[in-house]
Amino acid sequence: MKAVVYQEPYSVAINEVDRPTIQHPNDVIVRITSTAICGSDLHMYEGRTAAEPGIVFGHENMGIIEETGSGVAGLNRGDRVVMPFNVACGFCKNCMAGNTGFCLTVNPGFAGGAYGYVAMGPYTGGQAEYLRVPFADFNCLKLPADGSHEADFVLLADIFPTGYHGCELAQVSPGESVVVYGAGPVGLMAAYSALLRGAARVFCVDRVPERLAKAEEIGAIPIDFSAGDPVEMIKEQTGGEGTDKGVDAVGYQAQVGDGSKEEPAIVLNSLIETVRPTGRLGVPGLYVPSDPGGPSEEAKKGMLLVSVGRMFEKGQVIGTGQCNVKRYNRQLRDMIIAGRAKPSFVVSHELSLSEAPDAYRKFDQRIEGYTKVVLHP
Repeated sequence: MKAVVYQEPYSVAINEVDRPTIQHPNDVIVRITSTAICGSDLHMYEGRTAAEPGIVFGHENMGIIEETGSGVAGLNRGDRVVMPFNVACGFCKNCMAGNTGFCLTVNPGFAGGAYGYVAMGPYTGGQAEYLRVPFADFNCLKLPADGSHEADFVLLADIFPTGYHGCELAQVSPGESVVVYGAGPVGLMAAYSALLRGAARVFCVDRVPERLAKAEEIGAIPIDFSAGDPVEMIKEQTGGEGTDKGVDAVGYQAQVGDGSKEEPAIVLNSLIETVRPTGRLGVPGLYVPSDPGGPSEEAKKGMLLVSVGRMFEKGQVIGTGQCNVKRYNRQLRDMIIAGRAKPSFVVSHELSLSEAPDAYRKFDQRIEGYTKVVLHP
């Protein structure tokens, strides 16, 4: 089958790879109909991880079940399904507690597994024609068979639940003010989720004009950090107090205002200053224990200069970690079906699998309006 294969930093190719087969009675094989390029894929694409050449990318996947293992009980050939980016067993201590992003079974020696991602287990990615899904009864979420909402449903694999997770970590409640740092796909989903949860005002901080325009379209207040200090701009609009809650949807490749250099802790420290005393911070933005391209020796080891003393002084609470997609995807699916949510507003391009190399390049360079790309094998 054809698949998107990592070659070297800033290079992916469409290669022929082995088509997956049933390896366990609870596996299914899914024919992929939609698979999205994620900002997290760019960390590998740019050589900012330990990813080796040959890895098949793709952790945001949906499609039609082609084959089922003999132990699959609740799924059938022809079912339309979307899979969380987390591969999870459903029965370990963490999965039983709903923390499916930190499964203790699927990636021995590590808490958590994922499709097509470095250090997240032996699971081939879904930017391909077919995908093997393990523990399928647990990992597949059934969708309406009528082909509706394709671009909405594929976002249930990662970015819509992840944006919502950022708001859950921050405990965003009706009537509150919220700041979201980053207006990329996850940041826009976090801002959108904050509004769905009833936030009165949502500030969205970025410097890319297309992203800020998208934020304004959904009712958020755009803040261009290339034009000045976002902390001061937001405090001016909140009576000097700051926001009630905050979400970091940027992570460790954060940049200073003019984009000239990276400063990995700048968003965390800005978030601490922007959110009022006793406010809550949600951090779904990716931070890694090692970064080969880090701007300092400490950053290369995942050690950042974060204003912990300031956070303590303000009595803030922080929640971190990747999203436990299954905690949210069923409810978010039903909101889409009911017409209460339409996350596909973030999708800028729908392309064929063969166009993936060019799409990666343009998404990485933030050009030509590339905000979220969905590939159709």
